[in-house]
Amino acid sequence: MDGIQWIIFILIVQVIHFLGTWKLYTKAGRKAWEAAIPVYNGIVLMKIINRPWWWVLLLFIPIINLLMFPVVWVETVRSFGKSKLTDTWAAILTLGFYIYYLNYVEDVKYIENRDLKPKTGLGEWVSSIVFAIVAATFVHTYFIQPYVIPTPSLERTLRIGDFLFVSKFHYGARVPMTAVAAPMVHDTLPVLKTRSYLNKPQIPYLRLPGFNEVKKNDIVVFSWPADTVRQFFVSERKVEKPIDKKSNYVKRCVGTPGDSLEIIDGFVYINGKRLKLSDRAKPMYDYTIYSKKGVSSRLLSDIEATDFIRKYIANNISQNQVDAISSMVIGVRQAPDGKIELITDEKGIPTEAIRQLRLSLTEEKPLSRVANLTDDMVAKLRSNSTIDSVVKTNEGKGVYMGSFPQKPNLYPWNNDNFGPIYIPEAGTTVEINYRTIPLYKKIIRDYEHNDVKVSGQKVFINGKETNSYTFKQDYYWMMGDNRDHSEDSRTWGYVPANHIVGKPVFLWMSFDNFNEGLLKWRPRWNRIFTTVGGSGEPVSYFKYFLMVIAGWFVFDFIRKRRKKKE
Repeated sequence: MDGIQWIIFILIVQVIHFLGTWKLYTKAGRKAWEAAIPVYNGIVLMKIINRPWWWVLLLFIPIINLLMFPVVWVETVRSFGKSKLTDTWAAILTLGFYIYYLNYVEDVKYIENRDLKPKTGLGEWVSSIVFAIVAATFVHTYFIQPYVIPTPSLERTLRIGDFLFVSKFHYGARVPMTAVAAPMVHDTLPVLKTRSYLNKPQIPYLRLPGFNEVKKNDIVVFSWPADTVRQFFVSERKVEKPIDKKSNYVKRCVGTPGDSLEIIDGFVYINGKRLKLSDRAKPMYDYTIYSKKGVSSRLLSDIEATDFIRKYIANNISQNQVDAISSMVIGVRQAPDGKIELITDEKGIPTEAIRQLRLSLTEEKPLSRVANLTDDMVAKLRSNSTIDSVVKTNEGKGVYMGSFPQKPNLYPWNNDNFGPIYIPEAGTTVEINYRTIPLYKKIIRDYEHNDVKVSGQKVFINGKETNSYTFKQDYYWMMGDNRDHSEDSRTWGYVPANHIVGKPVFLWMSFDNFNEGLLKWRPRWNRIFTTVGGSGEPVSYFKYFLMVIAGWFVFDFIRKRRKKKE
């Protein structure tokens, strides 16, 4: 739905409102024409139902209005003496059209000085809940949104199990495009596991003014452009989703509109210069560690390396024992010598489990192994006398590994050697031909809604042969700091400006073992109440927060005690 169609839709709603309420307006001592003037009719209606004029603003805020319309319908029928529970449900279940019945059929009388206080405890409770949801939805949609890190693409900068507050106002809040959706949830209703929104109508893209622009090195939350899954982490048939209902991703912006980006041996270069990351960034790469004495798992665990494989050798092991440790093992195979090999991730098989099951295991200590490491981890390994060398792994130049734009004959790129590639800026014109169209086809077709066809070496846009294209919006290049274990722009390409959601600003809680069940969660105390941005090591403000809370309780206790004496 474009801007003109949306205006027409709003005018239709105004006509529906006028036809259903003009008699009620006159019974309330107003003029019939006052029900026909957009916005003004809302202000008059607020006077009729004895509610503040600013409620009208809430009726025009997407998502918030879905909560407010039923409230206004109920308040309207109650203003004309219809206060029974059946009247309330009639107003809600008919989507307000019960008001038509009162307008044309019943001879209702306006109650000018209606008591606005709920007559029952249940009514007061419901009223409080409704307005709490309205307030929370408003904050969630336009100011601050809670977010949890579910994947390791930014390890160790942001970790799995980090709970964040994401600012919507830094870059300017994106007004919801999906007009009809459940509040406080994203794309799926909890428990029911069904879609939480209707695909139509869609509101034209609009972003409120912000006080920051997306810059290189910013960590950004955005709607995943390539999202075709109904529910995150659930494998199903592909679905088309509105932009604001696509799964939220969080990555680091490494390229902004107008940049030329290239990746050489895993390092990002912008306009020919290597990108300098912020000092809080902790990029990780896969390294091969070599040692003539063997590379022990304990050494790698001590430095908190990740994504390495452990192999246990069992001389004798029963099927019952294998079944008991199946959740800890990613592979079981029989070696040529008849022994059983158990393959695990870096967590291995806990000593407690080995003892309980009376397993006879020997862990292999290979001469070389691959692990995912930060620069600090690499330095620690290289300083260890038992380690011979630590070598960064690389996907060689010219070796295609499924990277964007998925055209190996033209662009044999991979995660470590990629580009150069131009990041489009709004208003910029680029040359379009059979070689360049793979880079920009998704932008032109899916993000800027044109018909694109390629016939031989000719490119047709909206049915016309063309050799150039001018971009309508800005685009960004997003990558994870966990460079060898992140699905990002290297896989699915550019992130449009209208997909930007917000900026993570505060980390209020963090748990180890987040994906292993609630009972195994362990707080990371040094990460709780820390800022996401800034320089230097993050400082936890959690103890200061506890001091303020304790101070408040002491103050409140003393205040109440003095009041009691008085």
